[in-house]
Amino acid sequence: MANVGGQAVLEGVMMRGASNWAVAVRKPDGDIAEVHQPIKSPMARHWVFRLPVIRGVVALGESLAIGFRALAISANYAAAAETTEGEEEEVSAELTRAQLIFAFAIAIGFAVLLFKVSPALITDWIGIKAGWFVIVEGGIRVTIFVLYLSLISLFPDLRRVFQYHAAEHKAINAYEAGEELKPEIVQRYSLIHPRCGTAFLLWVMVIAIFVFAFFGRPHWYWLIATRILLLPVIAGIAYELIRFAGKHQDNRVLMSLLAPGMWLQRLTTREPSLDQIEVSIRALKEVLLLENNDPNERKVEVMA
Repeated sequence: MANVGGQAVLEGVMMRGASNWAVAVRKPDGDIAEVHQPIKSPMARHWVFRLPVIRGVVALGESLAIGFRALAISANYAAAAETTEGEEEEVSAELTRAQLIFAFAIAIGFAVLLFKVSPALITDWIGIKAGWFVIVEGGIRVTIFVLYLSLISLFPDLRRVFQYHAAEHKAINAYEAGEELKPEIVQRYSLIHPRCGTAFLLWVMVIAIFVFAFFGRPHWYWLIATRILLLPVIAGIAYELIRFAGKHQDNRVLMSLLAPGMWLQRLTTREPSLDQIEVSIRALKEVLLLENNDPNERKVEVMA
């Protein structure tokens, strides 16, 4: 059973399966453009990369890399005033490998500095004792994260991205319910999903409290080192939690524990239009077809 993931991009949605990914974008002339590419995952080549926790680290790296490429494609389409017959081939060239690595490094570096290193150094600076250090640090980290999401949610330019984010969730929720993938039907479904990346990031921060508890309050240089070096381990554990939750959505106790992550999605989603849902459905159907599945049959485990 293949896994399918999603991400909002500029004026569109990217969906990925085990072997392929596709991005659908609303072009300036109103048409929907599609670009799809195969995925060569190390998880398909060696069993070690499919082990719990390790597979989460690999999946996260793949998702970030594919997300950057999909974002580049959507940016090219969104910026184009006119289209030509050869546009898809031109757009599918996307970023060069060097550009992709550079953008990836900048984004990851910023996130690690803001959400990992800064809370640790702030907590160390205010002189919190070892017994309470990781708890206060975790509280500061979550506060910075929520404030960051609250701030960016105020930007009008990001509203449409958040609408496409919700359109992605609605399409996945409708598909998991076995509904026919039509905009009017998909519109009725929730814009919240337990496997959302927003919920994943929150749980990375919560799990970090328990992992860092083993280190107490080390010297500042070890403080920075542990926050950076242990991030893959924490992300892998968070991935397993979100993955488990996606398979047990009928468990009320589990859903109650994951409720904060669900609430937080209200900051990164906005009610989408039918046109935006249509784009999300197009991307989802394309991936299901590429994965040799009937998009109207519930054969694929979908991960938001």
